[in-house]
Amino acid sequence: MKRTGLLLTTLLVGACAAPESVESDVDCSGADARTPCSEPVFDAAYYAEQSSAYFDTMDYTVEAGWPPYSEHVARWEWPPWLMLTAFGREDIEASDTLLTLYPSIVVDRDCRGFDTQPFGRCRVTFYYDAHDGLGCPIYEEFSFNDDGEITWIEAWSDQPGMLPMGDDDPWAEGDDVTRLSTRIPGLGTADGAIALDSEAMQEAAAADADVADFVARAEDWTTAWRQELADTDTDTMWSVGCGWQVVP
Repeated sequence: MKRTGLLLTTLLVGACAAPESVESDVDCSGADARTPCSEPVFDAAYYAEQSSAYFDTMDYTVEAGWPPYSEHVARWEWPPWLMLTAFGREDIEASDTLLTLYPSIVVDRDCRGFDTQPFGRCRVTFYYDAHDGLGCPIYEEFSFNDDGEITWIEAWSDQPGMLPMGDDDPWAEGDDVTRLSTRIPGLGTADGAIALDSEAMQEAAAADADVADFVARAEDWTTAWRQELADTDTDTMWSVGCGWQVVP
């Protein structure tokens, strides 16, 4: 299937509610603050633009540099994808370079800025040459630090039953959204740095299986990623994650 290089990008400013309140027992002053403590420093358009710029690195029709990643940026992709797929600025840029092996364009972009973390949220569709031009819809969120750098990327298949929110909450603004970004100590600080060996991280990991899984993988993310890939039926991963067919 031949495709044109036309990039259809929509950058929208979200009409968001006031910043959600932080529980009184959460310490927002220390090095272990979580993202609900964060206040936006830039306007919503900035967060929308930088979130969309992330997808430019995955679109072979677009010539662009890297978006503003923080030193400790992490990318978490929920099943059927491969969980922790990058940790650290250099590693995420290197891993994105590998995407040239799977040429794609990223269209139907709807990226919006919000005044509560994650400040950037996008719904997009990937089209891969390696998969006969079939579309793969994705919902992705981006947390930022006070310098406007991306600190955390979290992705879900935009398929029924795989999203972190209900059908009546298209931009995950409700109180019952199940995202990992809000549970990681350190992401709510000014620089958004993640310290795997901090006391708060260890306490969070002891109480939350998802945080524990992140910490275990982040200790050696490349080995964890390779093992996850080896244990995954990639044909099923693509078909289920992209909704291409029903797999028993």
